[in-house]
Amino acid sequence: MAKLASGRVTEKSSELLDKFNASLLFDKKLYAEDIEGSVAHATMLAKQGILTNEELEDIRKGLAQIKEEIESDRFTFDIADEDIHMAIEKRLTEIIGDTGKKLHTARSRNDQVALDFRLYVQKNTRKIQNRLLKLEAVLLNIAKAHIDTLLPGMTHLQHAQPINFAYHMLAYMSMFKRDIERLESAYERNNFSPIGCAALAGTPYNIDRQQTSNALGFEAPTINCLDTVSDRDFALDILYNIAVIMTHISRLAEELIIWSSSEFNFITLSDAYSTSSSIMPQKKNPDVPELLRGKTGRVYGNLIALLTVLKGLPLAYNKDMQEDKEGVFDSVETALISIEILTAALDTMQVNKEAMEKACKTGHLSATDLADYLVSKCGMPFRDAYKLTGAIVVEAQKMEVDLSEMPFEILKAMAPCIEEDVLEYLDLRHSMNARNSQGGTSTASTQAQIEQFEKWLLEYAAV
Repeated sequence: MAKLASGRVTEKSSELLDKFNASLLFDKKLYAEDIEGSVAHATMLAKQGILTNEELEDIRKGLAQIKEEIESDRFTFDIADEDIHMAIEKRLTEIIGDTGKKLHTARSRNDQVALDFRLYVQKNTRKIQNRLLKLEAVLLNIAKAHIDTLLPGMTHLQHAQPINFAYHMLAYMSMFKRDIERLESAYERNNFSPIGCAALAGTPYNIDRQQTSNALGFEAPTINCLDTVSDRDFALDILYNIAVIMTHISRLAEELIIWSSSEFNFITLSDAYSTSSSIMPQKKNPDVPELLRGKTGRVYGNLIALLTVLKGLPLAYNKDMQEDKEGVFDSVETALISIEILTAALDTMQVNKEAMEKACKTGHLSATDLADYLVSKCGMPFRDAYKLTGAIVVEAQKMEVDLSEMPFEILKAMAPCIEEDVLEYLDLRHSMNARNSQGGTSTASTQAQIEQFEKWLLEYAAV
């Protein structure tokens, strides 16, 4: 059978060209979107009198049969068909005859692929959002259980100030909240229908683009057809959004790896999400967070690859744009499974409170509190208080004690203006709770943040 789209080219294409030119092996993933778009297009053509109702019914039945064949693995994919659009159209013509050839009236593969791909991106934007919402719920549960669990807060990976573990988890909730909002913004920005734009300039047929837009769940048709068929901003949006999501996942994964090490022992990952060494039976490896960290590089590459493909293309459609899908498919699938397994790993993670609190007694985490005490109680300029505190920390190191455990007599000898209430200021839990400003780490402030996140999750779930 001759190719449906042979046109100007009259010689039979070589098998090598078929192999090089075809996208069917990967774009067959879009079969459901292609059929959905074709049903909407055919329905519109019938309403406009371009197809008869009988022809529409034949097309609907034929497309339903094709969908069932694909989903039951009875559909034959032939690389000579080039892409999923031609594969479905050829099979439709085999089933219902020449009426199948009428389906392509008033459209082009250019707007057809733009529609299918956009539908795929929009659907998976929602899927990723939903996975992130489940992750947020798990992080929130962890936070609720640990508003008073001390943890050494770090800068430069050095002990800095005491915080609580809930506060640390809420920092990641903040990141993933932005990710969800970023996905929502992209969904709204890209929720416009390409179908009806044809090759690049619209069509002379009396079509109703608003009808197909409504049928497919879009807000409205796109404005300019020349832009529409060559636009892949929606694909860049989801690639960028996934890259940022995976950045946040990778940062959390890095901390899980560090925290689960023998040196830290802050957390224990479930055996269900860990592996053993092939030769060292005592080892328990954090493979899940390590793989999450590694997979982040792949999604970065997918974003850069599509940016590179698009950067030099003149309007409108160019065959280069066939390279737009595999990276998106890979990034979407990577994001979905990454979020799902991170959620499960966190949900089954054990938090070792005692190890966290013990670590807070290394690094003199209440040093800033002593400097602030010298300012408020002794009237010292902060820089003088900072210098004196540094000297006291050196003395504590010589004595091999943490600043929070330093004897009052030694403190008094080095800073005669202080009183015994300084010991309260140096207490680690007091230090944590002293940071009670909005967004701070105190238990009260952390609880307020938890309530704010709870309200947001409830409001978002209700939308």
